[in-house]
Amino acid sequence: MLTSLNHLTLAVTDLNRSVAFYQALLQLRLDASWDGGAYLSLPGLWLCLSLDPLRESEPGADYTHYAFSISAADFPLFVERMRAAGVREWRDNRSEGASFYFLDPDSHKLEAHVGDLASRLAACRQRPYVGMKFFDQP
Repeated sequence: MLTSLNHLTLAVTDLNRSVAFYQALLQLRLDASWDGGAYLSLPGLWLCLSLDPLRESEPGADYTHYAFSISAADFPLFVERMRAAGVREWRDNRSEGASFYFLDPDSHKLEAHVGDLASRLAACRQRPYVGMKFFDQP
């Protein structure tokens, strides 16, 4: 039986640039690096950057993305820092909780989100998506 998400691996085209983005700008801890990759972390997240010169660096048209949690108090300063660094945004927030949708240097779609599954479900109970069903009691 699966117990949790183990790690995420992102293909990157310029390892030094990506390590700088995730370490300096997003403030993940750099745990290890080597010629072809790096391990970074946050509490509960192990992120592997893997050098892949064949990586396409244009964002896909789909909604696949990786969301990081952030507190409501830290959110405005985070958004200001990202915009000041010239980070590209890829979507406006359309759901519960404050969100900032942005791209990393290899156009991986990322999000900084205020809230969690409980707050999302509570909002959805108030305004459910079309065809939405709930499988537990509030």
